[in-house]
Amino acid sequence: MWDELALVAAASFALGSMAYVYTLRGNVQYDTLRQYLRKGWPIFAPINCLLYLASRPRARGAILDPDRYPELDALRDNWEVIRDEAVALHRARHLEATCQPDSNAYYDIGFRTFYKYGWRKFYLNWYGTTQPSALEHCPRTVALLEGMRSVNGAMFSMLPSGGQLTRHSDPAACSLRYHLGLATPNDDGCFINIDGHDRSWRDGEVLIFDETYLHYARNDCGGDRLILMCDIDRPVSFVGWPINAFYKWLMRQTLVPNMAGDRRGLANRIFAGIAPQLKRSKQLKASNYRAYLALKYSVNTLLLLLAAALAWGAIKLVLAFTGLG
Repeated sequence: MWDELALVAAASFALGSMAYVYTLRGNVQYDTLRQYLRKGWPIFAPINCLLYLASRPRARGAILDPDRYPELDALRDNWEVIRDEAVALHRARHLEATCQPDSNAYYDIGFRTFYKYGWRKFYLNWYGTTQPSALEHCPRTVALLEGMRSVNGAMFSMLPSGGQLTRHSDPAACSLRYHLGLATPNDDGCFINIDGHDRSWRDGEVLIFDETYLHYARNDCGGDRLILMCDIDRPVSFVGWPINAFYKWLMRQTLVPNMAGDRRGLANRIFAGIAPQLKRSKQLKASNYRAYLALKYSVNTLLLLLAAALAWGAIKLVLAFTGLG
């Protein structure tokens, strides 16, 4: 009896969470339900909503106050040191190399869709792993990051003149997004829109926001935009700790190399293996559309079932941790 009631309650919470994110969360939502289902990661809505409920006051809202995160001040205080290493990487075209099809870094399951719009990156560390290439090329930045336990992952991110990131929301709410301007146009024409609000980057200035709100970016200026981009801990109550632990384990599997000799996470090893098959499926689309649709929906269904199992496991973990399950 109690197990049945718990299952009904969990299912109701899951559906309610998806409805809340689609219709009520923030000032801006996806235009249609189909768009939300395709791009909004609804399968993660229940565990994300648990984190929203568990968030400390300083972590609530789309755009957050950097002054309430003094543990990160050393990054802003040393922004010129970080800038010099980032600019040297950029000039050596190491950021460009990460989006070339023959590069170890090309198969990035989390960010690869942004390549076609000009975005480039270079990983420094990612959820517990510092890449050897980062130690070699950015030792001073890596040293600064190693002293900051609240930084889960960090990379240099470049958006060229004319580049853009289309509107999206990130799937995992365990982290908040930190941007530190390094070498930017210092102009309002290079901006990010977060939940309907424009913010432009400035050298040495910090922006912190919740990346699970809808956001997009454009660089309509004449110069490139180079920033330090970090995933930082979402401050939560004890109820959120097991969810964050689950999410961080999941994110560790998405580790991406910059160069030969760097480490790769399990998810990206799998993605690198199936990516050539996905490319061939596009050729199948032109020659046999029905077979392509069958393959597409079979793969998508499998991924949804896997995501649902992971989400259900996280909810059960929280219930057990809090004594409610």
